[in-house]
Formats: sequence, C-alpha cells, structure tokens
Amino acid sequence: MRPFIRPRPVDDPAVRLLLLHHAGSSAMAYYPLVGLLPDDWDVLLLDLPGRGSRHGERLFRDMTRVVDAVLADVSPQAEGRYALFGHSMGAIVAGEVARRLAGQGRPPLWVGVSGRSAPATPVAGPAELTRLDDTSLLTTLVGLGGLPARIGEIPEFREQFLRVVRADLEAVASYRPAAGRPPLPCPVTVFGGIDDPFAPLSSLPAWQEETVEPLRQCLFPGGHFYFAGDAMAEFARQLRAELRAELATEAARAGR
Repeated sequence: MRPFIRPRPVDDPAVRLLLLHHAGSSAMAYYPLVGLLPDDWDVLLLDLPGRGSRHGERLFRDMTRVVDAVLADVSPQAEGRYALFGHSMGAIVAGEVARRLAGQGRPPLWVGVSGRSAPATPVAGPAELTRLDDTSLLTTLVGLGGLPARIGEIPEFREQFLRVVRADLEAVASYRPAAGRPPLPCPVTVFGGIDDPFAPLSSLPAWQEETVEPLRQCLFPGGHFYFAGDAMAEFARQLRAELRAELATEAARAGR
C-alpha cells in the first residue's frame, strides 16, 4: 500500500508540499485543498498507517513510532525544494519529521503548523479526550467541526473511526519533546483559529522556540477546523502566500 495520494504528479515542481492530516483522519482531508494550490506544486497527501490507502496496516499509539513511520515514508520525497504542513496531530508530526531530516542535512524549505499549541506549552485536550466514552467522544469531535454530524449512524463506520481516532489521540497524549533539542534551521509559520480550544492564541508565540527564523502567524476566524467549508479558500490563499515567500527568498539567495 502506498503512503501517499498524489492527485496531480508534477515532474519538475517549483516545490513539493507534503500534507499531514489530523487525528482520526486520512489523506482525503486535504483533497479539497489541492485544486486551490499552484499547478507547478507537487502536492503529496500522506495517509498514516491504519486508515485510507493503508487501512490494513497496524495503528500506532505512541508518537515516537508515528514519527519514525512518517520519516521512513517522507524521506524518499525529501529532495530538492520541499515543505511540510500539518494540522493538529499532523503539526506535531511535521515538526518532528522536519527536525529529523534537518539532522540529516536535508532541512525542508518551510514548515507550516496548524491547530496545535507549541511543544513548550501543551494543552490537556488530547489526554482528556482519551478518557471520554464513545458517545461523548463523538459528540465532542462533531462539535469541533471536523466531522459530519451523522457519523454515528452507520455502526461499521462509527467503530472504525473510533478505533483510529482513539489510537491517534493516545499517540498525541504520549508526545514528549526531547529537552535541549536544536531549533529548526528553516522558517515556521503557525496557522490557527482564534477560538480554537486546543491551540489557544496565548500558546502560539512559543512556536518561536522551534525555529531560528522569525516566527510568522496566520490567524483566522473560527475554531479548531477554521479552514472547513467555504473558509478553505482564504486558508489556501494564506498558505500559498507563505510558501511563495520562502520560494522567493530561496531564489534571491541563489541569485536566480
């Protein structure tokens, strides 16, 4: 099973953008975004093990194992100009994988993190969610806006989703950033909803500790899934602007 969905392969891309999804989700969460990104970007949507194109693989309940698996998937694609973006759980994975690749001398051009407090200021949300019963968990997640309200009406789908999201939430709750680790040598932009309970505005500036470059923030009306529905267009506009700025900076440094 292939780890990536590649909706429109580009042979000689301006940049390769790897998108990492949130807990309980799959690569398809980003499919609506693809058509809003430049045609010369090679966009890769990653499925974590246990869902989507990799539904037959074992789920991981520990963040270290998740990061190890994603690093193995991403490493062959981490050539030339590439960037990582992740939302919520995906933000943790994007940051940690970027750090591993930087340690190999292959840092990304840019990292975008979304819907997640900085590693230095974690919030208790994921750990609290793991303690909820199934009905309460589904109600809470639907209330965040990332799930259809009728998700619990098909028993088979409900059970599969709960199995995946509980494993992911346990992995998020297990996350402990290593003390004294070096910051990323590339720019980081943090994206967030101004009313996100899992990534309060007060927690976002601490992402500065994760990069040697000045941190940039892109804030939007809404909560944890601030980019859902019609809001996707404005989110895509900001994402394009952030990554294009880094492409322009890189070109200027190279004298192109």
